[in-house]
Amino acid sequence: MSRTLFDFTMKDIAGNDVALSQYESKVTLVVNTASKCGLTPQFEGLEALYKEFGSDGLVILGFPCNQFAEQEKGSDSDIAEFCLKNYGVSFPMFSKIDVNGDHAAPLYQFLKSEASGLLGSSRIKWNFTKFLVGRDGKVVRRYAPTTKPEKLAKSIKKALAA
Repeated sequence: MSRTLFDFTMKDIAGNDVALSQYESKVTLVVNTASKCGLTPQFEGLEALYKEFGSDGLVILGFPCNQFAEQEKGSDSDIAEFCLKNYGVSFPMFSKIDVNGDHAAPLYQFLKSEASGLLGSSRIKWNFTKFLVGRDGKVVRRYAPTTKPEKLAKSIKKALAA
């Protein structure tokens, strides 16, 4: 049986186990985030997508990561406070993880195996790489860090309609 997003359990930003199976039947956007990155303002666009499409079945899952130029050094509670205070983030945020290397979270090993990046590389290149996952838990598409969240609206609408 092939794996899906729903096969994983991750720790939320408060340290609680969250079975991703609770998002079954939702369209999910999974994003590795950082608070001190030039792309950090994308939190605003991600929150706008969540507000626009959340009632239609979209959920966004944010996974802080400190693997890129140490742009996420803070504790989970620091990250949660930053996201709420500066961007009003209301979508689920998770505990800091690795997305590359020997200690990469199994969720990210799965996502990367399902959708490679530029030139077929599986490595996450930078903060704010995005994975759009369909209602069936399978990866629809991977988006580059520089792809602005608002550019995903059309793909999200299509996935929600599927």
